[in-house]
Amino acid sequence: MKSGDQKNRRQFVGTALAAGAAALAGPSVQAQSPALVRAVRPQVFKFQSSWPTKDIFNEFAQDFAKKVNDMSGGELRIDVYPANSIVKTFGIQNAVHKGLLDGGHGVPTYWHDRHPAFSLFGSGPSFGMDSNQVLAWYQYGGGQQLYDELVQKEMGLNLQGFLYGPLTAQPFGWFKGRVNGLKDLEKVRFRAVGLAAEVFRELGMDTTALQPADIVPWLDKGLIDAAEFNNPSSDRALGFPSTRSVCMIRSFHQSCEVFEVIFNKSRFDGLSFPLRSIIRYALQASSSDLSWKAADRFSTDYEEMRRKQGVRYYFTPDEILKAQLNAWKKIIERESGNSRIFKRIIDSQMLFARRVVGFDNDVTPSSKLAYDFWFGSA
Repeated sequence: MKSGDQKNRRQFVGTALAAGAAALAGPSVQAQSPALVRAVRPQVFKFQSSWPTKDIFNEFAQDFAKKVNDMSGGELRIDVYPANSIVKTFGIQNAVHKGLLDGGHGVPTYWHDRHPAFSLFGSGPSFGMDSNQVLAWYQYGGGQQLYDELVQKEMGLNLQGFLYGPLTAQPFGWFKGRVNGLKDLEKVRFRAVGLAAEVFRELGMDTTALQPADIVPWLDKGLIDAAEFNNPSSDRALGFPSTRSVCMIRSFHQSCEVFEVIFNKSRFDGLSFPLRSIIRYALQASSSDLSWKAADRFSTDYEEMRRKQGVRYYFTPDEILKAQLNAWKKIIERESGNSRIFKRIIDSQMLFARRVVGFDNDVTPSSKLAYDFWFGSA
């Protein structure tokens, strides 16, 4: 540990103990100790999420901020504003880089237009990994180092970012009617983002990138025919059931989405060692809490839409799923030839997935077999 970090840690602990003692002693002592009161005046970080207020994703962003705020004991406060409060959603990365925002909450694939490799951090082919295994690769398989290299060296951005928050595999999308095969997708105008949009284009679809708040209005106006976003809770809150009654589930276009939290690097590096540590551990805690909340809320909204709002769910045909995998293969070959860091990320993920997914497949029994045994076939 650096000597500066040791000093910062001692100062932090000393300040916290002194402030706690003053609080316990009561108002009279606090009044006599203005230095102690000033010591816990928070540093305020202005964050913007990529999500509308009503979306559970914005709730996840607030949950992370609350953990940091609580754990810091009043020394750091992250204020989270919903999508488009300060800048447009797709402008968050640039705003954080320039210091107009101190941080942001979103997904890496939103920066795909800046470099295709961003989509690999949670929205890539994943090679059979689920989102929690992608985070394992990020933490223990060299992913953090490759992410930092892409952001700070390849792109030259003044950012420090972190991945967290495993999400379920996304539905294929919301359509006017059931999709029975590849022929049903020809020239369909479809909302999608990042490399996933390129997957859909390989399937013959015409894709448009839209921020979440614009998707349902575009569907209502007939500007697009169908769309995907993420999960039952978000899709329900955004109003998908009001405009489309068919949801095709299971897909490889984004089967391993995770969240990204970015900080202006200068601001982040200027924090004390204890505060930087609190942020890192709050992200780990938020990953667990988020996955538990998602299991409860996603399944609840799934059932509510199916039973009360008349949404019909259908499994995406294997013909389409195989076509998605073939599309991924073409995209990987093309982009790996265009970018050295893209290929290095892909190679790293493949090496990790071969071992981790292979192990998981060998030791994990079928959840469907257990479900059918206890509850009967769905």
